[in-house]
Amino acid sequence: MHLTTDLTGLTGAALLDHAEEVARTQRECEVQVLRIAVQHAVINNSDRLDPALTGLPGRERARRFGGVGTPEVAEFCCAELGSRLGITSWAASSLIADALGLVIRLPQLWRRVEALEVRASYARFVARRTRDLTLEQAAYVDSRVAESADGRIPWTRFEELVTGAIAASDPEAAAAREEEQARRQFADATRSTEDGMRGFYVRAPFHVVARLDAIVAHLARILADLGDTDPEDHRRVKAVLVLTDPQRAVALMTAYATWRDRPDDPDGAKPPERDPQCDAEHTGERPEVDWDALMPTVALMVHVYAGDEETGVARVEGQGPVTEAWLRHHLGPHSRFTVSPVIDLAGQAPVDAYEIPDPHRQAVHLMTPADTFPWGSSTSRTQQIDHTVAFRHGADRPAGQSRVGNYGPMTQHHHRIKTHGAWQVQQPFAGIYVWRDPHGAIYLVDHTGTRRIGAPATAASPAELVVSRALLGLAA
Repeated sequence: MHLTTDLTGLTGAALLDHAEEVARTQRECEVQVLRIAVQHAVINNSDRLDPALTGLPGRERARRFGGVGTPEVAEFCCAELGSRLGITSWAASSLIADALGLVIRLPQLWRRVEALEVRASYARFVARRTRDLTLEQAAYVDSRVAESADGRIPWTRFEELVTGAIAASDPEAAAAREEEQARRQFADATRSTEDGMRGFYVRAPFHVVARLDAIVAHLARILADLGDTDPEDHRRVKAVLVLTDPQRAVALMTAYATWRDRPDDPDGAKPPERDPQCDAEHTGERPEVDWDALMPTVALMVHVYAGDEETGVARVEGQGPVTEAWLRHHLGPHSRFTVSPVIDLAGQAPVDAYEIPDPHRQAVHLMTPADTFPWGSSTSRTQQIDHTVAFRHGADRPAGQSRVGNYGPMTQHHHRIKTHGAWQVQQPFAGIYVWRDPHGAIYLVDHTGTRRIGAPATAASPAELVVSRALLGLAA
């Protein structure tokens, strides 16, 4: 296919024909990626692992990423594939699992994917949803959904079709899954943020959510009766805040009931209409909500660059980037700020102990907040801090091994790959990491992210490639 970058000379019909051609090429590439994932799993089968080593702590093990019937794979191979595709290790393991599931467990669907009749995204959805089924059950779902997976029905209807087919494949198992799901209950804050806002997700049985919805609606109505003119959605959020202090919530509802039932209000305002079933008359005071008292004490790490007049953006850990106007509006009225001095990242004194001092951890987090493995996504403060050059124990160990410039935060999985896999890494400058995968590909990781150095499809400068290879002690 010829891809042209100059589209100005195309007529309307020609442009649409070109769009159709590009879409077909895109599907072909998606199919090829799935084929690559399957072959990568074949090459990195469990037979290449040494049984004498797999049982040792941290060593590479064989894992079955796909469902029953798919082969076990050497787990570190996902990081190699993910780095070449520019995706996380987890995303690569999901890709391998979906690809193996399609080829082995969903052959009808896979044939239609290879024929470019079904989008890879539709097929991968089915593979994920059927991963816990038996081979027979997966085959049943395959026969039920393969025909409709070509986009002839909207996505929401296709989801329902797949869900129904999974339940019909084994009704008893479906009931067991419902019981299992009933045990997976939680109430937790979402990780994602959007323009300074965050969500709180409750997964609970139907009756629990119904009661929660009812009490939130009741409190929202109370606030409206007390003169709150905010939209209902805003009042419902305020109602949730009231519920965070049960004693105050009960006191508010009790005081409101008393005030609602009195015949007249001293300020001339007519209270809400009395409940006809209530016989008593009360003389309660109009309730007031002390919003400041409802705000709990929460420690937030807010990073603001003094004198940064160009962007006016701050970063709240766990929240994401926000404007300084957001800080003034949302945190200013309710918070007390403790201003900490700027940490001298380069001035941290090295230590000889293997244990990493807290000031060093703080400096490393500020300098390198994300996982330093290629395309690592974690930004948690609980990541493991690895010594880039492995710490040497013993009487002849060199001094100052624990220092800024020899640290790299990583998740446990990536730490295991770095320690026991065939990857190499150097940190020529503090916060700059140069990685080499087991097949010679080189990646540069810094605070801006990950870049592939010297990839065939990129125009890396010769100097950049030579420097990177020299840093790893490779031949230019």
